[in-house]
Amino acid sequence: MTNTRFEQPVTILVGMGFPVTIENAMEACSLLQDWPAPGRNGAHAVALNACKAGIAGEVDPEIVRATLVAFARRNDILVPNTLVAKTISRTASTDRTA
Repeated sequence: MTNTRFEQPVTILVGMGFPVTIENAMEACSLLQDWPAPGRNGAHAVALNACKAGIAGEVDPEIVRATLVAFARRNDILVPNTLVAKTISRTASTDRTA
């Protein structure tokens, strides 16, 4: 189950606003386990438990994704998919002109 990818990755801001794309339960679990203690809350605990259950094969990867998204929204660190697509599009067009 650890290699089962989310249907759609989740991009969140970490550190000083650096975007990180999470594609599966193992990546989400790693991020949440390293989350600073002062920033942990109920949404963090729910997401971390879901990640562990997802890794164990007890819940569907999309349940894990949904809890990660809820955690990110609650902490105002979720990068909307439309913004991610625009960033990728700009990067791709910049690479072609360079």
